[in-house]
Amino acid sequence: MSRQKSIKVTAPKRLLLPASGFLSGYTHTLNPYVGCAFACSYCYVREMPVAKFRGSPWGDWVDVKANTASLLSRELKRAGRKKPVTVFMSSATDPYQPEEFRACLTRSWLEVMAASPPEELAFVMVQTRSPLVTRDIDVLRRLGPRVRVSLTIETDMESVRKLFTPAAPPIAARFAALRRLAEAGVPTQAAVSPVLPCSDGLADRLAETGVDRVVIDDYFMGDGSQGRRTERLGMRELYRANGYDGWYDRGAYLRVREQLARRFEAQRIRVSQVGFMP
Repeated sequence: MSRQKSIKVTAPKRLLLPASGFLSGYTHTLNPYVGCAFACSYCYVREMPVAKFRGSPWGDWVDVKANTASLLSRELKRAGRKKPVTVFMSSATDPYQPEEFRACLTRSWLEVMAASPPEELAFVMVQTRSPLVTRDIDVLRRLGPRVRVSLTIETDMESVRKLFTPAAPPIAARFAALRRLAEAGVPTQAAVSPVLPCSDGLADRLAETGVDRVVIDDYFMGDGSQGRRTERLGMRELYRANGYDGWYDRGAYLRVREQLARRFEAQRIRVSQVGFMP
């Protein structure tokens, strides 16, 4: 049974933050929540000050930036006067974690962005691992080519999901969500990120969803410190203890890339940073 989460409503003075580092191809990042109930074991945010100095375990608390749609609208207008805004949502949380069922915060922000003209908002990448994103297909469709939903499916093995991300949504539900998005005409990508141990059937299952493209990433390319953050989280030991030593390797992603190449054209397969750019 999952533990009760501590939910706090906050009143931030600013929502759009300048993008940098891995996401420097965007003008801004947006995070509707602080903290994440999915609490994935490998999440690099665990090693950031927002998590390390909170005083409670990562995953046990979530801050909600409630009633902020009007603030986002004002910020988009102001930022858009300089140049069209490109947004990555979200860089340090999941915008469709369980609290979104009640708060509908992410939906309210998407509605603001859908109402913004292209010369103000050029593009938004919605990064999530939750099938709840399908609830907002109507809003996503209004954004048209200005949006892409990147749905994390880092393995096709439910036993691996339960080992590494026990509080995250089941794998089958994510495949179904990806198919629904694709069938609705929402621009999509599957994020095999980070690559977890998987079967030789992952590429086949992804291809069957009709997804537009796939991005592959791993700890060494994608955790912002060449794998050092992940190492500090004890991931190497977790892999070793469960017989997955060969998957904790800089070349492991190539196995997945090889099977993807049998089902997807080269231009539909991206690796690491380039796969998350606008």
